[in-house]
Amino acid sequence: MATTVHGIDAFSDLVGQHLGHSDWHLVDQAQVDLFADATGDHQWIHVDPDRAKSGPFGGTIAHGYLTLSLAPVLLGEVLHVDGISLGVNYGCNKVRFPSPVPVGSRLRLGATLVSVEEVAGGVQVVLDLVLETEGSSKPSCVAQVVYRYYA
Repeated sequence: MATTVHGIDAFSDLVGQHLGHSDWHLVDQAQVDLFADATGDHQWIHVDPDRAKSGPFGGTIAHGYLTLSLAPVLLGEVLHVDGISLGVNYGCNKVRFPSPVPVGSRLRLGATLVSVEEVAGGVQVVLDLVLETEGSSKPSCVAQVVYRYYA
């Protein structure tokens, strides 16, 4: 279930709170291959299932940046913001990839609101995101992201 924020002033009430989790989403080879084509990163651990079987991960894995790129879409399942004119991804403070995402596995995102700061015409919101692979003991990606929302 998503957390809904009604207007930029309501963010301050949620500082320090976990906002919830997205649904689980399958990461398949077709998605990894499309990402490889879009970025030019065709390293065999991502795009060669036969070779990857004898590699360090026992099969192909998603690109770290593919995992990170899913964050805005999955965050949309966790956080809804009403009563704004615009919301923009302002960047990342920190990103790490503690464990791989095997192709064929499922990911979900959890989010915690870290801080809210006023900016001209709106607020800057910092969120801690954790992308986890189903069945893994370590997260696949941890990121602190920054969004700006304008009234």
